[in-house]
Amino acid sequence: MWGGRFAAGPASIMREINASIPFDKRLWKQDIAGSKAHVAMLAKQGIVSQDDAHAISAGLDTIAAEYEANGVPVNLDLEDIHMVTESRLAELIGPAAGRLHTARSRNDQVATDFRLWVRDAIDEVEAGLLGLQRALVARAEENADAVMPGFTHLQSAQPVTLGHHLMAYYEMVRRDRSRFADARARLNECPLGAAALAGTGFPTDRHMTAAALGFAKPTDNSLDSVSDRDFALDYLMAATQASLHLSRLAEEFIIWASQPFGFVNLPDAYSTGSSIMPQKRNPDAAELVRGHAGRIMGCMTALCVTMKGLPLAYSKDMQDDKPPVFEAHDLLGLSIAAMTGMIETVTFRTDRMRGLAESGFATATDLADWLVREGGIPFREAHHITGRAVAAAEAAAVPLDQLPLETLKDIDARIDDRIYAVLTVDASVASRQSHGGTAPAQVRARIADAKKELG
Repeated sequence: MWGGRFAAGPASIMREINASIPFDKRLWKQDIAGSKAHVAMLAKQGIVSQDDAHAISAGLDTIAAEYEANGVPVNLDLEDIHMVTESRLAELIGPAAGRLHTARSRNDQVATDFRLWVRDAIDEVEAGLLGLQRALVARAEENADAVMPGFTHLQSAQPVTLGHHLMAYYEMVRRDRSRFADARARLNECPLGAAALAGTGFPTDRHMTAAALGFAKPTDNSLDSVSDRDFALDYLMAATQASLHLSRLAEEFIIWASQPFGFVNLPDAYSTGSSIMPQKRNPDAAELVRGHAGRIMGCMTALCVTMKGLPLAYSKDMQDDKPPVFEAHDLLGLSIAAMTGMIETVTFRTDRMRGLAESGFATATDLADWLVREGGIPFREAHHITGRAVAAAEAAAVPLDQLPLETLKDIDARIDDRIYAVLTVDASVASRQSHGGTAPAQVRARIADAKKELG
């Protein structure tokens, strides 16, 4: 490849550091698709003959079948997927293979391949996140009125329903899907034909190649076309956010599966045992999802640091753009699949959840709200009165709804027996009828809307 300019070959270390074929072989389908679109355009524009274009296209089909059957051969001397494919094409059809690279550079070629790969990756993630949402909605519907403690600071705060809790993650995943959709829309412009950095003097039709590859349009600046990796960063940032949500859900399962909580029984399929303690059921799948979030975040940071100081246009540093994206995509796919499987198959211990909701003074806010509504007491005063009632219940080791009326009246004479109608956990959750609240009726309404959203 370099014979016209360099008299000697590269040092062995240069050969190894320069080669990207060990990882960019994953781009082979996109590389062949881009090359077929390019040669079809060259033929239509009269830049190469129809005979050569036919031979090149047929050769590329043969190579695709070989790669599909046997994988991509790794040859460090050929550096990357583009040269491996072009070399094999020359073996198959002879000198006509050299015409394929007319009016393009590896710079716009790899930018196009990578955009195509990331676009496909987003479509895979979209399908996975949609499946996760469906699982969340199904389990939320089953548990729309199952009472559990709601937490702030991991302290029992107010009773909520398990369905409401699960639908909170539905909303997170909805936002994740929107971020990936935005990233896909932004990347859907085709760099092919920008050549090395300045465009080309050949009479190419970049709109034709863009349309053939499913892009909305060609990119508008040749310098930006070959040096832009915003699309990869967009993907990694969306992946990072999604992984953070998955990690939070995994953390809940880890806590809920612990003996002090006992809110869930994780299925065998997503648990492991101990090499020494036969009683153990470890939530390893959830823990690995939690760990993957850190690695995905690291991939995003790695590419940010690579790109932060690069001048226009292409620099070899950008060869390192693909490994973090590939790694993050693989980890995210595993994480989505693991959490979807856990959601679908976990056993929720709703009896245990309800028992803890009833034992943590979680209806204290309902007492304060009642004092405001029925007694006309300013909330801050009602808050103080309720705090004394909680202290009394704590001292008596009983829930709020089991405090004698006399005790409550000693705290504040304006309390009467109507208070008991709001102190149960069922009454508490049923009263939260505001839009987006935890009342079972509100939860079911949101589930109905979610089903329409999911189609």
